[in-house]
Amino acid sequence: MKRLITACMLLIAFAAHSQTSRQTGIAIIPEPVSLTRTEGFFVLPKEELTLRISNGAEVANVASYLKKKLAVTQTQVNVSTSSTGGSIQLLLVSDENAELDSEGYKLSITPKTVVIKARQPAGLFYGVQTLLQLFPKEIESNKAEDVKWAVPCVEITDYPRFGWRGLMFDVSRHFFTKDDVKKYIDEMVKYKFNLLHLHLADDEGWRVEIKSLPKLTEVGAWRVNKTGYFGNFTPPTPNEPKNYGGFYTQDDIRELVKYAKDRFVNILPEIDVPGHSLAAIASYPELSCTPGADKYVVRSGEQIMDWSHGAPPIALVDNTLCPANEKVYDFMDKVITELAQLFPFEYIHLGGDECPKNFWAKNDSIKALMQREGLKTMEEVQSYFEKRVEKIVESKGKKFMGWDEILEGGLSPTAAVMSWRGIKGGIEAAKTQHEVVMSPTTFAYLDYMQGDPAIEPRVYATLRLNKSYEFDPLPEGVDKKYIKGGQANLWTEQVYNMRHLEYMMWPRGLAIAESVWSPKEKKNWDYFFGKVEKHFKRFDEAQVKYSPSAYDPIISTGVTADRQLQINLSTEVSGLDIYYTFDNSFPDNFYPKYTAPLVAPKDAVMLKMITYRDGKPIGRLINYPIKDLQDKIQKSPGRAQQGK
Repeated sequence: MKRLITACMLLIAFAAHSQTSRQTGIAIIPEPVSLTRTEGFFVLPKEELTLRISNGAEVANVASYLKKKLAVTQTQVNVSTSSTGGSIQLLLVSDENAELDSEGYKLSITPKTVVIKARQPAGLFYGVQTLLQLFPKEIESNKAEDVKWAVPCVEITDYPRFGWRGLMFDVSRHFFTKDDVKKYIDEMVKYKFNLLHLHLADDEGWRVEIKSLPKLTEVGAWRVNKTGYFGNFTPPTPNEPKNYGGFYTQDDIRELVKYAKDRFVNILPEIDVPGHSLAAIASYPELSCTPGADKYVVRSGEQIMDWSHGAPPIALVDNTLCPANEKVYDFMDKVITELAQLFPFEYIHLGGDECPKNFWAKNDSIKALMQREGLKTMEEVQSYFEKRVEKIVESKGKKFMGWDEILEGGLSPTAAVMSWRGIKGGIEAAKTQHEVVMSPTTFAYLDYMQGDPAIEPRVYATLRLNKSYEFDPLPEGVDKKYIKGGQANLWTEQVYNMRHLEYMMWPRGLAIAESVWSPKEKKNWDYFFGKVEKHFKRFDEAQVKYSPSAYDPIISTGVTADRQLQINLSTEVSGLDIYYTFDNSFPDNFYPKYTAPLVAPKDAVMLKMITYRDGKPIGRLINYPIKDLQDKIQKSPGRAQQGK
């Protein structure tokens, strides 16, 4: 009975907190641990203000960041390290904030002052992010006029649930410039992400300068440029120019590392081996087991794998490094040596996923390796490779991390696992006392479609916003000390530019941010989406693109008793009405409203539908051919994962 009463009290407290936030219009993402709205507003002075800070270079960097953000208000901000005064204060403290960790903060806003206190500069930085979200949306713009710069008075105590709060950026499949990466960092820190996972090498390109291996960027960073549906391109011909690509010089990497560090972000480098290595093999064919590798080229998006039998795939082109070739380990030593010098973060990620083994299985040098080392399966061959490269990583003073396939065939006790094929691999790794980062396809793959293929750029799987919001990096029954945290992954096979990258990243990135920072008991879908809608307006001010897919209908099909096509419509967001037509005209709120499953008229060729809220259109007009709806009946609800 005591447990029941306690649970009810918690629910009542949360409901009261949510209601208060809605009434005041406060929309902080990720949701703070504790928030109390107090009376009044702090109004930014029109002429000038003093920003008082604690001593220290990192605190000065936070102050500089805030000053630049406040420039749009046209208020002159003077930074001071005096012991008193200051309309806005960024203060490092210790004793009174023992409950805070190294990234926690307390924010107190009264009509006269804004005070952020933290034990470490990172906490001050995250307090600043919360403060900026309390300002009017125009704080995100480049130019704002006639705005009253008022901030609601609040008392906030906040700290993260997990220390690893990551976003993965695949710069290999399509190359993104140094400035693009900086913009990615700028956007992610607004929502308290602190880990940028850079996927730097794959079949489609090698993106980091390795001075001891110059062909990696002379050859491996360039390919034939193609546009369309990646994975279905025609193979490049010898006379097509290899002029698409690029790479980061070592000076570029140092600049990015510093840029990230100034914003309390670590950068995790990933070189994906032994599979996904075609760019490396095109540069240095001797790394392959397979004769004829000297004819290989960097992949442009043509089919190189047969996924019809599931994972691992059957390779049509051998994109693997050869575990039986000592030159491979010399190569890896050179790569890891230079990566370790460039990236101060404690981990180096070496992939290990989706490694096809059909070329290994028929190779005499692999067979000899198996006999010499007592290896019985191809999974054990890969494990042999992983353990050897882990020793190289450790010899450079770093820790080894890989995708969950590295569990197959046996794993060194010190290796860390990033679980992407759901959470099962992460659970297995944690139960055997490996450090784990959860980044499952089921919740955190931002390259998946956000709605129906009728309107989304087509990829083989769908992940809606509300599903991403269900992400919990800590499964039931798993010891938290082995779960470092979670991250979302943005693979870029079908992402050609930054505008589309933003569309794929937001708002699902907001769902992941709240899942890795906020207390689990504070999560509430309806309340969260109300906040998201306010952040849509902030994105508009910042000219950042985002997806409106959550407003679009969810479409499923079935068959009636008399074998007619039945169409079922629903919505991800509550409070929406769906209007539709079968007669090829454009529906609005004067057309039929969806209230029950539809049966398509016999000769209809097109279903058109749109969502409204409060009498106004809010979703996109969707044109759905009846033939495609009939085809949906034949397809299973999902398709097996086929590549990252």
